[in-house]
Amino acid sequence: MRAVCLHAKDQIEHVLRRNIFLHLYAIGDLDDFFWPYTSWYGWPHDDQIQQIALLYSGTDVPTLLAFTEEPSAQMPPFMRSLMRLLPSRVYAHLSLDLLPIVAEQYHVEQHGLHYKMALTQPERLRDVDASAVTALSTVDLDAIKDLYAASYPGNWFDPRVLETGQYYGVWRDDRLVSVAGIHVYSQEYRVAALGNVTTLPELRGQGLGTIVCAKLCQALLATVDHIGLNVKADNLSALASYRKLGFEPIAEYEECTLLLRT
Repeated sequence: MRAVCLHAKDQIEHVLRRNIFLHLYAIGDLDDFFWPYTSWYGWPHDDQIQQIALLYSGTDVPTLLAFTEEPSAQMPPFMRSLMRLLPSRVYAHLSLDLLPIVAEQYHVEQHGLHYKMALTQPERLRDVDASAVTALSTVDLDAIKDLYAASYPGNWFDPRVLETGQYYGVWRDDRLVSVAGIHVYSQEYRVAALGNVTTLPELRGQGLGTIVCAKLCQALLATVDHIGLNVKADNLSALASYRKLGFEPIAEYEECTLLLRT
């Protein structure tokens, strides 16, 4: 048996929605805004797709999302079959059990344990005063880039996402000092994933990241049903902030760079 390419959105969505928060980023990538950059793979068994993976090419290095679901015994053969279809260099989000499998053919540079978090208690957002937060748009692109250069160098930021209207920030003395946005957002599929959240280093510890995320989530809930995010497991301040807002961890995974062995 071999991994197969999937092309039908309805079929892919059906598989992904078996575990919405585990696959929330992938569900968002079904949206027409992201779809042209996606390649989908599945592992068929008993006339059903048992496992699924996404290769997203809208970044400088293609990004692989592969997370083990039950029946977990189907995942190792799926990954071994899938690796022959992958490029020589990949940035990957992987369930921990997949690391030794990809290491059979790739050098694995690990970037740390991460949590997937889900907004399970949105009522907590009402307790946060986000009145100092304002909406951002494409006219604020230079200010956003300046903030990322100062406080979040090397992050992945696609200016196109500003077109969604789902970016919020705090200004002080005409300078953007804190921002929260989205990595994926889809009104059609009613999901969103927070991303590119940062605050100037000298202003951290004042709760600015909490209020910009609160404002963003409040706005998102007008058009989506499920909100999630990814966060590094050792980022204790961010974890505390997200818990305060009503998020909880639902899965662990590793982010890593894969380089094909020669």
